Amino acid sequence: MIDRAEVWVFWVFAVPLIMASAGVVVARNPVNSAMSLVAAFFFLAGIYVLLTAHLLAFLQVLVYAGAIMVLFLFVIMLLTTGDQDFERTRLKVMQVAGAFGAAGVVAVVVLAVNRLGPMPMSAVPSNFGTVKAVGRLLYTQYLLPFEATSLLLLVAIVGAVVVAKQRI
Repeated sequence: MIDRAEVWVFWVFAVPLIMASAGVVVARNPVNSAMSLVAAFFFLAGIYVLLTAHLLAFLQVLVYAGAIMVLFLFVIMLLTTGDQDFERTRLKVMQVAGAFGAAGVVAVVVLAVNRLGPMPMSAVPSNFGTVKAVGRLLYTQYLLPFEATSLLLLVAIVGAVVVAKQRI
């Protein structure tokens, strides 16, 4: 049976998450859009906690809301011109068509979820989402993709240093 408090807390996180996500798309100012994205990351971390994925929630806040969004904000603040570039423009036909397409996708998803009905939740292992379980999986089953990603990041860092050194 589903706990009513858990459902209530889910909606406390889900509704602001949807509103913050819409704020990312609707905001004319890139700084406001980035701040809405930070809020969306925090609400998503709350939903991860409800799913008992505490490590994922912690990484969501630490990596995305912390490091990556600070980087985004620095870049936006460095590259953004004055507010005159964010004045209202007329709607174009493709924007209206895109809005209707998005509404159609939402309608299809809602109909599909309603036809499925409530689905029983499967039991989650006691060590699900722990650092030990994620580390064991990462260093056994996914060792090659993990190492390839680290090598790719190292190449990107070296490339950024080489490009920056030529400008100095």
